Parts: sequence; C-alpha cells; structure tokens
Amino acid sequence: MTDTATASTQPQAEKPKKKRRINLTGAILISLCLGIVVGIICSVTIPSGSTVDNILIEGVFYVLGQWFIRLMQMIVVPLVFCSIVCGAASMSDPKLLGKVGVGTILAYLLTTACAVLIAIGLAQALQPGVDLDMNAVVQVKPSATTTDQTIPAMLIGIIPTNVINAMATGSMLQIIFFALILGFILGRLGKKVATVNRFFTQFNAVMMKMISLVLVVAPVGIFCLIARTFANLGLSGILPMVKFIGVVYLGLIVQVLVVYMLLLVVFTRLNPFHFLHKFLPVMLFAFSTSSSNATIPLNMETLEQKVGVDRRITSFTIPLGATINMDGTAIMQGAAVVFIAQAFGINLTPAMLATVVLTAVSASIGTAGVPGVGTIMLAMVFDSIGLPAEGVAMIMGIDRILDMGRTAVNITGDAVVTTIMAKLAGMLDVSVFKNRDYSSVDAGSLDAPTEPTTADEFTAHGDPVEIGEAGDPDKFENIEEPLVQSDREK
Repeated sequence: MTDTATASTQPQAEKPKKKRRINLTGAILISLCLGIVVGIICSVTIPSGSTVDNILIEGVFYVLGQWFIRLMQMIVVPLVFCSIVCGAASMSDPKLLGKVGVGTILAYLLTTACAVLIAIGLAQALQPGVDLDMNAVVQVKPSATTTDQTIPAMLIGIIPTNVINAMATGSMLQIIFFALILGFILGRLGKKVATVNRFFTQFNAVMMKMISLVLVVAPVGIFCLIARTFANLGLSGILPMVKFIGVVYLGLIVQVLVVYMLLLVVFTRLNPFHFLHKFLPVMLFAFSTSSSNATIPLNMETLEQKVGVDRRITSFTIPLGATINMDGTAIMQGAAVVFIAQAFGINLTPAMLATVVLTAVSASIGTAGVPGVGTIMLAMVFDSIGLPAEGVAMIMGIDRILDMGRTAVNITGDAVVTTIMAKLAGMLDVSVFKNRDYSSVDAGSLDAPTEPTTADEFTAHGDPVEIGEAGDPDKFENIEEPLVQSDREK
C-alpha cells in the first residue's frame, strides 16, 4: 500500500524543466545585431559632439569596448607562447615523427600557406574594406618598423636577440620562433625535463580557462564596439562586411576545388569529382556542427569505408589534422588582415604580407581546438604587423557565419592529405575508392573513437604529466612491411 502511494505521487515530484540558455555563439550574434541596430539609430538621432554622444558613445561604449580589446591583448602572448611550446613538443616525439608523420605535417603546413596566399590575393583583388572608413572610429598610425620593413629585414628579425623584450613588445614572429625551438627540445628530452614540461602543460590549461572567462564578456564587449563603430559609420558599414563574408567563402571554395583537388590528382591520380561525391556528407556534417573534433569519427569511417584508406593512416592523420590543419581559419585570417588594412587606409607592404603568412602558418601548430581561440589568434596576426585590435571585434561578430564554412574546409583538407599519404604509403585500396557506393556513413551509429582524437593524445601522459613522455603511439613502425595477422591472432 505504501509502495503504491509512493509510486502514485512520483510523477508529481518531477523536477521542473530547465530553461534553455542562449549559448555563447548565439549571444555574440545577438550582440552583433543589436550593436548594428543601436549604432545606426545613434548615428541618426545623436549629433556628433553632443553631451549624449560624449557620455554614451564616446564614454560608456568606448570604455567597455576598449576593456574587452585589452583583455584579448592581455592573453595573446602567453597563450601563443604556451600553446605553441606544447604543440611543438607533442610533434617532436620520436614515435610521432616517422616517415608518414613528417610528410603529413609538411603537407598540412603547405596547404595552410596556400590558403593564406589565396585569401590575401582575393581580398587584394576584390577590396572588401575600401568603402569602410574606420578612421572615423579610431585613428591609427602604423609604426615605421612595420611599414618600411623590407623582406630581408623581416627574415632577419624572426630570430630574437632578447626573448623577454620580444614578449614585452609583442614581436609575434620572434615569440613563435623561440616557442617552436623550446617545444621541440622539451619533446626530445622528455622525462629529463619533467618539471618544465609539466609547467607548460599546466600553464597552457590555465590560459585555456582564461580564454573561456574572457569570452564570457565577449557579447558585451562586441556590442559596445559595434555600436560605437556604426554610430560613426551609419549604414555604410554593412555592405563591406557582407563583401568580406563573400571574399572568405570564395577563398574557401577555391581552396577546396583548386588546391585540394589539384594535390589529389597530382599525388594519387584519382578522380577528384569522385572523391568529392563520396566526401560531401562529411562536409555537410562539419558545416552544420562547426566542429572539427565532432567530425573526426565520421571523417575516419568515411575514408575507411568509402575511400579505402587503411585505418592505421586515418587514426593518425585525421586527429592530427583536426589540431594543426587550420586552412579555413588561415583563409579568414588572411582576408581579415587585408579587409581591416583597407578599412583603415593602411598599405600592406610585401614584408608585412610575408609576416602574415609566416605567423598564420606557425600559429596553426599550436592553435587549440576550443571555441574562441581563432579570433584570439587573429588578434595575434594583427599585432604582428601593427594592425589595430578594434578590427577583431567586427570579425568576431560574424565569426559564426564564417566558422561553418571554414570547418568544412578544414576537415576536407584533413581527408585529402590523408588520402595522399595513404596512396604514397601503399595503404589505399583503390578498388574501394572506385566503386559507386556514394551512400553516406550513418553518423548516428558511430561509436566514440577508440583512437586518439587530439594530437595531444598521441603522447602518453603519466604522473606527473610530461609533454614528451614516451608511450606507445607509433602506428607506423612497420609501415614499409605491414604486419599480417595470422588466423590465430585474429
């Protein structure tokens, strides 16, 4: 009787449903739209130089916006330094750098460099920022060191004479150069420098947490920056932003249809349209989720079942590519540099463009796979050539629109490089590739991947955590003579 009564009252004790909260991406998009609307209203109703203009637009909006920009600038140097040290240390593990490993890393870096060059070329030709006069918002005077620097001077300046001074002045190429060397050495020494390894690993985790805290106030900061921008620009600021989005997506299309397909034909002699037909469901999944890591299982299964790549290849190259292959992000960064430079009337010299390419490619090694890092890295690219950080806020506001396309390009680049490496290693079943099975792999039926899903997992971690601690991550020890299991072993 008691049990029955208890059971009858059970439904009444149900917890109230939690209200759906707007995620960070939605909040940023809302703040962007509100900022544009409020800014345009202010441009029409509030006279320049009036008391309301001085208190609201040039007071509250300006101060809060500058606080947000300074928060981003505050974390750029420590974030870049620690993340690149950890990334370089992971990739300098002798177990990781086999024949396939070196080839894969070089291919990823090569495609990233092509992506930046394509974006810069398209933005220079289409000039999306020419009609956007950002000097009405903030006055910028580039330093002589960035505008008058020659390419030889830029190349010489990559090597720092004083690392502490490079960090204090924000010389990003010098910081990246030192971080790459330090990370490589730490990875090679491994357990001998456990304390130093542990420090960088843990400090990198601290910086990731700090990014999440900074992004909490991003909607407020973006609203204030965008509202002030459009209060000064009015409706004239909308069309250039639409043109910028178009330039980025055009660059993404060129990267896929020209660069990737050309590489596929040259190195594998396979039909590129056949590849795209089979891989299209993965691209659409990545476009909808905007997450390279979430697409890893579907990417691997499609390459194995539909393209014919050996699992020993996919289990290495796909997770690694999800971490260091940032072609879509590089296209956004290259186009953003030209867009903001045009908006501020800054002429980009060959040395400045070369600096952008080197910075974007080098930074891709340590870019963490967490939301918001792409725009922080964009601030780093801007700093490397002296562009104002105010431009980052405009890009951050429309970042979600760009993120879907660039994620699809990122995972496509991972798949193309994986297919190429499998063909060169003799681990591609061409008969599987040539069949007419175009049906997509059911993403809902996939289990969580048992293989590593981030580059960091290729290095074993014990107690204490060590970046270069040797484990058993090598999947290519016998790549030239693949082992064949006996029936008993199977």
